[in-house]
Amino acid sequence: MLRERLAAKIRDIPDFPKPGVLFKDITPLVKDPATLRLAVHHLLHPFLGWEISAVAGMEARGFIFGSLVAWELGVGFVPLRKPGKLPYDVQSISYDLEYGTTSLEIHLDAVQPGDRVLLIDDLLATGGTAKASCELIESLGAEVVACAFVVELGQLHGRDKLGSRLVHSLLVV
Repeated sequence: MLRERLAAKIRDIPDFPKPGVLFKDITPLVKDPATLRLAVHHLLHPFLGWEISAVAGMEARGFIFGSLVAWELGVGFVPLRKPGKLPYDVQSISYDLEYGTTSLEIHLDAVQPGDRVLLIDDLLATGGTAKASCELIESLGAEVVACAFVVELGQLHGRDKLGSRLVHSLLVV
């Protein structure tokens, strides 16, 4: 039932952002309050009772789900941003995407050694962004205890790049 409700609110956009890419648009999902609440509930549910210090999310759609999960868990939210968007001292990492190269940044004081971080994003594709995000957080001494995604493109095997980290996906397509 969960998978069907989520799938009904995710539309496919062919050839975006470039030819050959099938973009999974979550805009209808976040527009619908009941489905958004359902997705957030199921993203965080496996982690209730865990010792989590913060939730981190990647720009931009990871901000939507990550901040809501952080609020529900009663912990802070750590934004992982594109270069030049954070106003304080940053740590940066560059990585390959399925259609290019990019970078992410984090404030140097966003996490502390010993923090236990839950990483959240809307989509796991090839795993490049998630892997880089984990490495960025861990470069500051924190631990990524798990990664959670609304949608996982299973045929791309992105979870393989995340090593032994727990990966939780609501919808695998």
